[in-house]
Amino acid sequence: MAKTFDALKAELLQIKEEIEMKDIITKLDNRKAKLKEEAKLHKKLTRSVKKAGEHMPGSLDFNSPENMYHTEKEVSRFLEDTSYMDAYNASKLDQEWN
Repeated sequence: MAKTFDALKAELLQIKEEIEMKDIITKLDNRKAKLKEEAKLHKKLTRSVKKAGEHMPGSLDFNSPENMYHTEKEVSRFLEDTSYMDAYNASKLDQEWN
């Protein structure tokens, strides 16, 4: 018995929906696996950062005020014999004469 056009069309739509559903499920499974892998990597990195922080306490406190600013003594020791300081001192002498 020959199927009518409407019956063939309905069967084709049903097959198409099944294929699309399988594709959607496959994409979701891949995305879920990727998110799971990223979560595992994040957990590993977090663990390593915490471990490093335990080994060197205070090293992760880079935003604390004592680590954010240099003292005048440190700055002067750093600039002591540089060309910057020589140029600055020379310009101070020029300003005194003018």
